[in-house]
Amino acid sequence: MVIKMKKLIVINGTMGVGKSAVCRQLLEILTPGVWLDGDWCWNMNPFVVTEENKEMVMDNICYLLKSFLNNTGYEYVIFCWVIHQEDIFDQLLMRLQGLEFELHKISLICSEQALIARLQNDVEADIRKQDIIERSIPRLALYRDMDTQKIDVSDITAEQAAKEIKHFVRN
Repeated sequence: MVIKMKKLIVINGTMGVGKSAVCRQLLEILTPGVWLDGDWCWNMNPFVVTEENKEMVMDNICYLLKSFLNNTGYEYVIFCWVIHQEDIFDQLLMRLQGLEFELHKISLICSEQALIARLQNDVEADIRKQDIIERSIPRLALYRDMDTQKIDVSDITAEQAAKEIKHFVRN
């Protein structure tokens, strides 16, 4: 039996760019795989960003990622989160030291107009609040400068983006 190197695929991008939609598609086409959304670890009420909560969330994410990476049933570990600073990547990867995996860091980027349209659709569908637009737009530039592979999702579907990622990961 040939044991393949685990692949950790980290998808980042600003709020509303389509990370979850792309990861849903990836999970369908990269098997055997598992998907973790960092936002699931922040699903709290009230939502309060404190140093204690940030540390707890990072601990929980890393615990789950380690468990997935150590599980022999999965070749692909897909993780998405907003990760808007290299320092967050560094913290995450430092906590995964000692594990063997092939890392793929991919930023989803798009035009301001495309992001506004996506977020406005979410606001109208009552998925997000109106202030998401003014909070997300300024973050777009942060992802263009990161040390990641970029996929511009302005004019492509989540399925098309997932197929591009599959190409990156398999080649």
